Amino acid sequence: MLLKANTRQIFVDLGYESKACNKLKNDSRDDEFLVSRIIFLTTYESNIDIQKLIDHYHLAENICVNISRHAKQYVTKQKKVKELDPMEDLALVESLKLMFNLSHFCPQRNGSFSPILPSLLTLLTKKPVSSSKPLDAPIGTLVNALINLDFDQKENVQTLFPKTAPNVNVDRFIEILDKSTKVYTDSDLEHLVSPLLTLIRKLYEIAPRDVQLHMQQLLLPSNQDRQQPLGRAESLSSRLLRQSTNPGTPQVRESVSSLLFELSGKDAKSFVQNVGYGFASGFLFQHNVPIPENALEAWSTSGSESSHTRASHESYKPVNPITGQTLESEPVIEEPEMTQEEKEREAEKLFVLFERLKKTGVMSVKNPVETAFSEGRFLELDDDADSE
Repeated sequence: MLLKANTRQIFVDLGYESKACNKLKNDSRDDEFLVSRIIFLTTYESNIDIQKLIDHYHLAENICVNISRHAKQYVTKQKKVKELDPMEDLALVESLKLMFNLSHFCPQRNGSFSPILPSLLTLLTKKPVSSSKPLDAPIGTLVNALINLDFDQKENVQTLFPKTAPNVNVDRFIEILDKSTKVYTDSDLEHLVSPLLTLIRKLYEIAPRDVQLHMQQLLLPSNQDRQQPLGRAESLSSRLLRQSTNPGTPQVRESVSSLLFELSGKDAKSFVQNVGYGFASGFLFQHNVPIPENALEAWSTSGSESSHTRASHESYKPVNPITGQTLESEPVIEEPEMTQEEKEREAEKLFVLFERLKKTGVMSVKNPVETAFSEGRFLELDDDADSE
């Protein structure tokens, strides 16, 4: 009945939503499942007053109590959680879906859900994650439920990054991301993985410096990735780079590029060094971020590099700025030496390309022929002069 919008409005007009909120107090998974689904449906196409439900009928408080009941079985002293009633996860998913809608449609009351953050994290870190469908319920719904919480509160930051194991929650989210990028098709990535990427970005922004460095090590290309042009390996960072240029997943493409840019300290030079000019240029142009003049120079990841570059403890080698591959790993191509006529033709082509690039205004470049002429290194030869 409540799948129809006009019936949902009748339910609200009769004032039954207050009775539904009160019924959520029952310690019953059946009631939790059914009542949460009913209230969830009324958040669409009705004039239900969500703020009133939270302030006067304790809806957020009741949801927090129910979710904490699901998490409690994972923090007992039992060595192994007993086999669960199927209604446990079904009821949990309905509570999480309702929580997301309430926090989305009534953001001014999101603080009411902060007490449940430890329970949400417990469920995420303790529940098994499928390798074939890592974001199936309840994992995906747990991620969605976290999206709208106010992470900036001091208590929430301490919960997300506990002193005893500050990386525990970050590691779990990245594990889910790793599994997801291996198995999902473009349409599933767009629908399921976008919220996870948003969550990881939010965590990075508020994370302590040590946790940020840890995330950089897990998500940015490693020296092993640089043994070939970036994006060609099967590591998580390579899969993320491929997604950053995937035309079939516009939301994921933007989220991945933004994440990699933020992992680079929102610095264009570090961004190019971390992911290569080929992957960085499109994002930088699209967001009107100036590209440093020395971005196309080969660089060496030495200890003097920016702290936002990849893992300072690794051994560093000169890197091709376009592909991100170390120079020593590039294949050696043996070609016959060019004749003088071939060199002149290539120089002419290069001159024309630089002139066209300068006219676009995209980059501030100076034609090398023009530079040589101004520095007195340009010598014009007669047609009958010998080539040396």
